[in-house]
Amino acid sequence: MVQSEQIVSLITRAIPDAKVSVEDLNGGGDHLQLNVVSSAFTGLTLIKQHQLVYSALKNELANESIHALALNTSVPDLN
Repeated sequence: MVQSEQIVSLITRAIPDAKVSVEDLNGGGDHLQLNVVSSAFTGLTLIKQHQLVYSALKNELANESIHALALNTSVPDLN
């Protein structure tokens, strides 16, 4: 099980301007919904955006601390 604060820390270490929200979908800490907003995603395909986040969480995904991950990524609203 990974704590929400640890997820946010790992992502912001890899993507410094990321705004991250974490929702535990089953209460066990291993099925998560993430929303990540970053200007680093500008011009990237959705797949590339997701790969940046997956890369930040590679150890947690590999050791199955995170078993299921629903991921939404986007660039900041400039308005």
